[in-house]
Amino acid sequence: MTAVLDPLAPGHRGWWESGELVVCHEDGVAVPNRLFTRLVPDQVTEHFRVYALGQRVLVAHRFRPDELDDDLAGHLATELGGTQRLAAQFERIFTGVVRSTVHDPLLAWSVFYANTLAALRSPPKAGAIADFAPVHERASALIRGRTVLDVGSCFGFLPLRLAADGFSPIASDRTAGTMALLNRVAAWLGTPLRTLVCDATAIPLAARSVDTVLAIHLLEHLPPGLGTRALHEMLRVARRRVVIAVPLEDSPDPAYGHVRCFDPDTLREWGNESGQRFTVFEHHGGWLVLDR
Repeated sequence: MTAVLDPLAPGHRGWWESGELVVCHEDGVAVPNRLFTRLVPDQVTEHFRVYALGQRVLVAHRFRPDELDDDLAGHLATELGGTQRLAAQFERIFTGVVRSTVHDPLLAWSVFYANTLAALRSPPKAGAIADFAPVHERASALIRGRTVLDVGSCFGFLPLRLAADGFSPIASDRTAGTMALLNRVAAWLGTPLRTLVCDATAIPLAARSVDTVLAIHLLEHLPPGLGTRALHEMLRVARRRVVIAVPLEDSPDPAYGHVRCFDPDTLREWGNESGQRFTVFEHHGGWLVLDR
């Protein structure tokens, strides 16, 4: 059984390990550069070199602190996602890159968050952040009322933005470690945030307890049965509106953990089955907005 990932667990200067995986910075103090002249990498990409060390895997990189932001997800998916063994370690490699670039755990993640939030406000022309910035913009514009539940928040960039903009958001995710990290970083950034550890199919909030419920790029990670249950829970909790955004893909992208595809017709079916007034439209993906 794989150990639960703790993004703030103690580490080593310049390298981070979890089970059979070791992620290191090639300029790390604890990993001499001469090591890399003695090993032949099994895989070389723009940002990574991968080495097999018996049963262990070493992923080496040279990211700088100013390069730590959510575009890392795109680099991992594009460069290492085609290897099944590495794709399964996506979260751990991601964590390892952040932690091996800046030694102090909280400072490392705070740098990552600060860089990403700044980039989302002024997005680059390409990359994962450029793709997500207009999605966050539209989600924010669709909110009705002041209280917001964001379901499947992951790192919580959108709830942090909403809190800074005067909303009263709750970030939720099933991963306790990620919510604990978000709590720590939010306090460090001066944007305290309420978090909730829960499954999208069982939200521990009262009926109609928040104005708007958001599910931004969540449902593509859930099989159809669970997705329907999650939608019912969101409708139960929402007082005014539910906003759903999904990518429009021809096939699920396994590099990002997608297990199903959506198209506008599928979203209209969900809207009809909900019994609520709804709107379906496209804007950097597909959207379903349901009004109570």
